[in-house]
Amino acid sequence: MRFYGAGRGGGRSWKMGLRRLSSAVRRHLEDEGDWAFSSEWWGSASDDGHTVFRSFSAHGNGVVSVVAYPASTPAPEQWLAVEKWLQERYAKIHPEFDHHGEFKILGYQWRVLRFNDNTRQSTAKVMASYRKSDPTSLYLMQQPHCLAVPYLKSMVSVGLTTLASSSYDLSEAVLGKRSLKVLCIGHGGGSLPLFLASKISGATVHVVDIDPVVISASIQAMGFPSSTVKGKSGCSFTRPPDIDKLLWEGIHDRLFLYRCDAEDFIIENRNVYDLVFIDAYDGDDIFPYKLWDSDSLFLKHLKHRIHPLHGTVVVNLHSDSDLLTIDTRNNSPFESILPMGKYVSRICRAYKHQFGLAFAVSVPWLCNVTLVACRSELFGSGLQGPLANRNLVLSTLISKSYLVESAICLPFPCLEYIKRGFLLIE
Repeated sequence: MRFYGAGRGGGRSWKMGLRRLSSAVRRHLEDEGDWAFSSEWWGSASDDGHTVFRSFSAHGNGVVSVVAYPASTPAPEQWLAVEKWLQERYAKIHPEFDHHGEFKILGYQWRVLRFNDNTRQSTAKVMASYRKSDPTSLYLMQQPHCLAVPYLKSMVSVGLTTLASSSYDLSEAVLGKRSLKVLCIGHGGGSLPLFLASKISGATVHVVDIDPVVISASIQAMGFPSSTVKGKSGCSFTRPPDIDKLLWEGIHDRLFLYRCDAEDFIIENRNVYDLVFIDAYDGDDIFPYKLWDSDSLFLKHLKHRIHPLHGTVVVNLHSDSDLLTIDTRNNSPFESILPMGKYVSRICRAYKHQFGLAFAVSVPWLCNVTLVACRSELFGSGLQGPLANRNLVLSTLISKSYLVESAICLPFPCLEYIKRGFLLIE
């Protein structure tokens, strides 16, 4: 889960720079992941945070670390209700030991996953608690309702709204009356799969990541449920028994985390997915060529792994290093409107070529681009010319945005993420 700012260092890396825009998306301060809290996510000159995990990756991600920063919300007066909830959960699971179930919250932190110390890969809010009868116990729980980075909100907004634009009944999936099969390629801290599984009762989410160090970091330091790891992961971690049952109330049973190469997983897997999210940059800021080469086995097999009517693929991309030097006089409008260069443009066209229809939106405050690819039939038979196609697709998405917001109770508005820099790929 990679995200890039437009401050010092351009699109290649953050270099600790931040791009601050005041009006790109209206603020919903009830959203704990609102951009208003971004100064907390990454610390300041007076608070560089403290490292809670550090290990070397043999899978192209370099030094993988997790750095913790204090979170201002929820306020301490709100902790009592959560402590009571934990105690009730513990008593239900261990009725014979209910007198041992008094919990205390230590606090909330932002935990930031980094590659090679300077690339912020993902951010999550984590609650830490312990059982008073056992002061050595420690329970870390990632807050699943909190998406702390705008590009994740963009992916969720356009992905779910595209799905809702088809005949698929998203409201039924939210209530658990219809299944929603989701694949996330690239795990990071696990914020996206946790958000989807917690918000959509009918969702079963498969997650694929090639790096066991990243998986270990998400579980040991970012509060991702350990019981979700399936097969031979190569990961090492210890967690108190029954911790996932206590904290997650069955959400973890619908999450399946595989340590696997994405191409191998797509080729060998026989599941058909309604939604596929791809966020797979490595420690060198490279989106692997085999994940976008039109002739690759990955794309050819992925085409057959999504639902034939409403299957939707959502890809997180970041701007090329050529962004600040590109000569727009000789480029197509596609290459000059959005914050991307020729490399990202080629990726967008490759997905359009494979799936039939694709569009891209820009992400506020960041130089990321969200690409969506699906079958053209998803938007009906009204596609005629470039301008008419663009207007039809955009108007359809806009008409479904409120449905998505209300059905899922999104803590942020998805409409602005859909409209921002919308471009139909030709």
